[in-house]
Amino acid sequence: MSALHLRGKLLPGEQETDLWVDGGVISFEPIAGAETVSDSGWILPGLVDAHCHVGIKFGGGGGESRDGLLAQAVTERDAGVLLLRDAGSPVDTRFIDDRPDLPRIVRAGQHIAAPKRYIPGLPVDLDDESQLPDEVVRQARAGDGWVKLVGDWIDRSIGDLAPLWSDDILVEAIAAAHREGARVTAHVFAEDALPGLINAGIDCIEHGTGLRDETIDLMVASGTALVPTLVNIATFPEIADSAGKYPIYAAHMRDLHSRVKSTIGAAYEAGIPIYAGTDAGGSIRHGRIADEVEELKSVGMSPTDALGAASWNARTWLGHESLSAGAPADLVVFREDPRTSVDALREPDLVVLRGAVVKAK
Repeated sequence: MSALHLRGKLLPGEQETDLWVDGGVISFEPIAGAETVSDSGWILPGLVDAHCHVGIKFGGGGGESRDGLLAQAVTERDAGVLLLRDAGSPVDTRFIDDRPDLPRIVRAGQHIAAPKRYIPGLPVDLDDESQLPDEVVRQARAGDGWVKLVGDWIDRSIGDLAPLWSDDILVEAIAAAHREGARVTAHVFAEDALPGLINAGIDCIEHGTGLRDETIDLMVASGTALVPTLVNIATFPEIADSAGKYPIYAAHMRDLHSRVKSTIGAAYEAGIPIYAGTDAGGSIRHGRIADEVEELKSVGMSPTDALGAASWNARTWLGHESLSAGAPADLVVFREDPRTSVDALREPDLVVLRGAVVKAK
């Protein structure tokens, strides 16, 4: 692998800088004979999709084929996404780790749910909630430091969204994950599941459309992160339209959608750490991180914070380095400032992964 040289404005600091890549890592000391692969533009750490399902079949749910999930990973890479937090997958994707040209993946194991309380074919279904702590331990050991719970879903007996777990079992299960060194996140659309999850010490909430002032305050006090997946929330009206048998649920989904910008905007203003995730897989196509960043800006996040939520801040949160000496050379280059042009953000001019150019215009 030959040494590389790049020059440009480093984000978030905007300083015009030369950097070199050798042996797969970043250096700020000149390296003789390095090939200049970019002499201008905006350089930033590889993008992050913090809620992405590599291995879920698009459109139909269930597990994706080997070729299909490889195509998903390539799509993300070509969009500049070099680090994924896979928030639940029904198939084993670890063979991707052997491909140096594909994104790094931080896995959460398989979703944990109750029977008929999540999308068929995706979760481990527990017949009794007393099994939750042991299953959390299994998924913690199968993942890369994360566990994914289904916190709420439609309960057809009442025709509306409802929590899956009691508060007491959540305390026990989340403590079990923490003893394994794993963090816990949960799918939560509505209001009622949030207090129990946050008070039990959960590390992250996915979606969070049911947040209110009191649960926002709880998240701030607990340091709980939020990944709102706004491009997925945009599908709520369509979900409601398809739920004719459950009018209360449909109305609830429409209401959550109608106030999502004020809800997530209030979470941002309160200081909750927010990270960008598309929920790609299932009903959301891969490679849409630019759209999610744009949606984060629409709820009031500054352009720099919105981009940081999909790059340097998200990388730190997931335990990965950014643009520092000796860090792995995972970076993207844009000719235009990606904070101000969503079209530019959709099309990286250069993608460097593990020190090698994997995409160049």
